[in-house]
Amino acid sequence: MMLDRRLIKNFPYIPLLITLSICTIGLVNLYSACYPNELIVFKKQIMWVVIGTIGMIVMSSIDYKVIKRYTTHIYLVSTLMLILVLILGKEISGSKSWLSLGSLSIQPSEFAKLSVILVVARFYEYGFQKEPYGLSDLVKPFIFIAIPVSLIMLQPDLGTVLMILTIAGSMILFMGIKTKSLVILALLLLGLPYPSWKFFLKDYQKERIKTFLNPYHDPLGAGYNSIQSQIAVGSGKLWGKSFKKGSQTQLRFIPAQKTDFLFSVLAEEWGFIGGFFTLLLYFLIIMWILDTSSRAKDIFSSLVSLGIASMFFWHTFINVGMVIGILPVMGIPLLLFSYGGSSLITSMLGIGLVLGIRMRKLPVLNEEMEIKCIS
Repeated sequence: MMLDRRLIKNFPYIPLLITLSICTIGLVNLYSACYPNELIVFKKQIMWVVIGTIGMIVMSSIDYKVIKRYTTHIYLVSTLMLILVLILGKEISGSKSWLSLGSLSIQPSEFAKLSVILVVARFYEYGFQKEPYGLSDLVKPFIFIAIPVSLIMLQPDLGTVLMILTIAGSMILFMGIKTKSLVILALLLLGLPYPSWKFFLKDYQKERIKTFLNPYHDPLGAGYNSIQSQIAVGSGKLWGKSFKKGSQTQLRFIPAQKTDFLFSVLAEEWGFIGGFFTLLLYFLIIMWILDTSSRAKDIFSSLVSLGIASMFFWHTFINVGMVIGILPVMGIPLLLFSYGGSSLITSMLGIGLVLGIRMRKLPVLNEEMEIKCIS
């Protein structure tokens, strides 16, 4: 078996270290959030980090052109999984979003984010045009986006639907839309709130919106997580209360502190400094992905990188905004940080894909090394 030396010479180790650093910070805070009676959750997350790291390295070793070739297959498998979860999935917190694999569960809607990024990037590469796109030009990607979005709405999982729409929307806007078409889309979006409220949103989702507008509308119900989270963040002050010393965390005032609100544990125990340092790591990884997008050799790899950058940006912006109370609670995890195997593996596969694109961004000397397989 022959291995091109450029895959070692061009391997971007610093982004890999940043990714693993975020995972490590997440594990430290998850340990505190689980201590002492729920450490099984912490142990499961370690397993997901190991699996995700292996997946990330394997993904980086695959030429993105191979991924491009199988984009349709990946999209179809992802769609079939979304159909399967509606038939065989188990319901958690009002959403039928999970498939059981023995003692473990996976969330197919998380993997759908990557499949949508790939299929939108593939559309633009094969249908590239220099002038901005009109609505008629975008019918095909709209259909590709609408199929998984519709299936996820049936679960229902409004947070994931929002993420897929914002990620795909970021990619489409980047490629350019005619002004008239953009105005039409804006008007359609402005017209969505009323029918969504009337026909699509569940009662608990309406309560979350009401609670965002007035957290004390239901302080012991829908507003509880948000209020307690803001108390935890504020009580951390500049330096925090130190590891396992956060009162909100250790007294379990925030029911979702292991998942969507894990950043509140960080803010309480490590203060503004800890929160700022962690967000700085996210900023660095997002900027590196965007730099990779700008250096990419073709439209597909450039758009895939942009899509993954937007996935990290919107997840970070919405989750932190939710934790500090400037955005409504939407069930959006903080990638690489919050507890959850599906979101962690999806985000690490995304990083691995960008690592692979980055390694192959520039032509280098065709140096090869022989790896002997010993049987």
